[in-house]
Amino acid sequence: MKRILLTTTFLLLLMGVASAQADSAAPSPPAPPTGVKAVDKPNDHGHAVNISWDMSPDDGKGANSVVTYDVFRWIPAYMDSVAQIRAGLSGIRDTINILDRANRKWSVLEEHLTGDSAKLANDSVVAAQRIPQLRADLKRFRQVLASAVERLPEAHKTYPENGSWRRVGTVPAGQGKYSNVGSKEYEEPDYLPDFSDFYYRVDAVGVVSTTRSSSEVSAPVHSSGQWFNTGRTTVLVFVLAFGFLTVLFVRKARAGHDLYVRPLAGIDAVDDAIGRATEMGRPILYLLGAGTAADIATIASFTILARVSKKVAEYQTTLIVPCYDPIVMSIAQDIVKTGYSDAGRPDAYKEDMVFFITQSQFAYVAAVNGIMIRDLPATNLYMGKFYAESLIFAETGALAGSIQIAGTDEVAQLPFFVVACDYTLIGEELFAASAYLGREPLLLGTLKAQDYAKAAVLLLAIVGLLAVNVGHEANVEWLMKFKELFKVID
Repeated sequence: MKRILLTTTFLLLLMGVASAQADSAAPSPPAPPTGVKAVDKPNDHGHAVNISWDMSPDDGKGANSVVTYDVFRWIPAYMDSVAQIRAGLSGIRDTINILDRANRKWSVLEEHLTGDSAKLANDSVVAAQRIPQLRADLKRFRQVLASAVERLPEAHKTYPENGSWRRVGTVPAGQGKYSNVGSKEYEEPDYLPDFSDFYYRVDAVGVVSTTRSSSEVSAPVHSSGQWFNTGRTTVLVFVLAFGFLTVLFVRKARAGHDLYVRPLAGIDAVDDAIGRATEMGRPILYLLGAGTAADIATIASFTILARVSKKVAEYQTTLIVPCYDPIVMSIAQDIVKTGYSDAGRPDAYKEDMVFFITQSQFAYVAAVNGIMIRDLPATNLYMGKFYAESLIFAETGALAGSIQIAGTDEVAQLPFFVVACDYTLIGEELFAASAYLGREPLLLGTLKAQDYAKAAVLLLAIVGLLAVNVGHEANVEWLMKFKELFKVID
């Protein structure tokens, strides 16, 4: 009996020692972060808050036990009710989408089905008849959700009652800031209501997630949208300056001032190419490309076509304008007819000068290539939006011995025109050509303003290059604010 008592006592002593060792080995939580501040995120559409804090004394020093920081936001229990309404809304939307897809699928297969399959298809159609009711439910749920969201600011005022802390983000040790960014759409799960009292706290988390310490709660903060992004002030100034220059030069052009425009070799060659065709007694082929009437490159090509058609009428040369798009053809017919009238030769205009071929890309290419080989035009003008057909056109025209002038804003097609044509208008030169030839005050004034803006950007680039080389880093950072100007000018 004594032996049993001694053994039991020894085992109890061993268990006590092990327990003491385990308690001594359990890591202690790191010191909590301090100075938690929450502010509205500036220069945004709202629905976002920036949180910053002073890192824990044990972050990288002291006990060096901080692994991450967990950011928590107090959320009222009312948010759960809103989430349930949102889930119902999402469920109805998903059901409508499923029925829509099933209905479309069975409507295609129904005529090929018989027997049980046909009955199944009919059942699917009957199920799809629920869609109107579901759409009504969807509308009702949206109204309920909108009404519930409007009450969220009041619910946030109940802090600290009727709510709980929920983690909204985690950052690694060594960082003392986090942005809690939510959606601005109230139907999204991460919607963050503006003008509501938000409270935040930050936990310093050790190696074991249960070893953590919480900071004090931040003061309440509201998120809201700003009407202007102050980071874009520099861009605003230059946009206003560019607008002023545009208005100034447009007014000058309308007043009859002779505005200088930089010469373009491709445009200067147009008159010579028309004269060459007249001397040779061969036609001029003008292609507007494969774009639509809404494409900017096609619109610029219309302006060039107006000038070309007028010159062709004056020189009494044949003009051929095969079109890819019927709407483009209608506009081109009117432009060419007007050009002949402006030249004083309306009787020389023929309806078959401008004609529609097809909207099948390579069928159109084959037809135009046939015109080149049969009629041997002296001059080919490619102005507009071109795609894979660009090299085929240019190579065929070169074989026919034509002078070729091309212009497009499709960067991928420019190399083909450059190597196979005599002159190429690269990118924006096509738009400059429309102002150069048409002398339209609005186009001419915009072109002049754009030239001045580009000169200013070039000057800033030179100043920035010099600043980098002489070590004026502050000036370089200031000049980086102008990087958005290229987008404005383009």
